[in-house]
Amino acid sequence: MNSLLLVLIIIPAVEIYLFIKIGASIGAFNTVLLIFFTAFIGIYYARAEGLNTLNQGLRKMVKNEMPAYELISGALIAIGAIFLIIPGFATDFLGFLIIFPPTRKIMFKQFSNKNKKNDMKNKDYIEGEYKDLDDRK
Repeated sequence: MNSLLLVLIIIPAVEIYLFIKIGASIGAFNTVLLIFFTAFIGIYYARAEGLNTLNQGLRKMVKNEMPAYELISGALIAIGAIFLIIPGFATDFLGFLIIFPPTRKIMFKQFSNKNKKNDMKNKDYIEGEYKDLDDRK
């Protein structure tokens, strides 16, 4: 079975289950208010983190450095913001987790370590320096 199809089935089922359980505990009206509250707080926090990441990326570009972490971090913030916009408690939790800076750093390290391993596998040459001894004058 396609993993995307499985995710599209499991996430709404988990969200409905959480709506029912939390709604039974705190009431339907409070559950709806909590959903809107987490969405507004999440979007505000995502905007603040996005602007912070943009500023860091611009500072690195001014220093002629590649803003690799900032690019991936910006993409993760966008994904986290989408999770926060989707109504539900599980997606809000994932969205906050992605937007939180320490978890983004962990995700970046995982991504960069995986790419380094793939780069090392695909090399069919040896890097090195040489000095031509025959061209002495």
